[in-house]
Order: sequence, then structure tokens, then C-alpha cells
Amino acid sequence: MKKCAPAVGYDPEVMGRRDAVLASLGSAGGLYRVGGSGDVEGVAQCVGDLSNGKCQDCVTEAIGRLKSDCGGAVFGDMFLAKCYARYSTSGAHSYARSHHGEHDEAEKTFAIIVGLLAGVALIIIFLTFMRKAFGRHGK
Repeated sequence: MKKCAPAVGYDPEVMGRRDAVLASLGSAGGLYRVGGSGDVEGVAQCVGDLSNGKCQDCVTEAIGRLKSDCGGAVFGDMFLAKCYARYSTSGAHSYARSHHGEHDEAEKTFAIIVGLLAGVALIIIFLTFMRKAFGRHGK
């Protein structure tokens, strides 16, 4: 499974740092690896039952797929069966904030519409009840 932000323009300097961070994660040993350079952060991890060699193979594959599938994206996650690799740039934070704000506005609008519809439904139910209640007394 992969998650990539949309590409927001290719910045050779940032992508160079991203590639360097991912390369350091690929060459490090151990089941958990962390790296960073400037405004680029990366992490890779394997499940505990993998040997160091198999973890290395898995992380190398995850990093290769991450670079090819996510291209110039400001962040990317690649989850394989036994490992994952992730990177993010400072642009990922501003991207997340701007899209989170759009999501919040959509949720607010939806909540207002649902509230209005519920209010109208309650008024109709109340008026129907009142009509039936007063209609019986008049007979």
C-alpha cells in the first residue's frame, strides 16, 4: 500500500535531500531506521521477525518503490508486507494544513445542512402532531 501527496512542483534541492535521506535509510542496519537532512525526514521499519538481511531487502524495495511511485511528492509512505518506508518534507506540513482547512470547511458545511434538514423535519413532525391533536378536539 502506498500514500503519496500530489506532486507540487519538482524542487531539485529538496528531492536531492530526500534521495540522500532515503539512501541513508537503505544503507543503515537494524529493524528501525531514522534519518534526516534539512527539512526532509525519513523513517523505515521492519517487523520483528525479519533477519537483518531480509529487513535490508524489504526496506530497499520499499524505498525504490517509494521513489518511483511518489516522484516529486512532498511526502510518501510505502507499506509492504513486512516493512515500510516514509519520508516527508517541510512542504508536507503546509500541504496538510491547507488541505485540512478545506476538509474542515466541508465538514462544517455538511453539519449545517444536516442540522437544517433535521430542524425542518422536526417542525413538520410537530405541526403534524398539533394538527392531529387539535383536529380531534374539534369533532
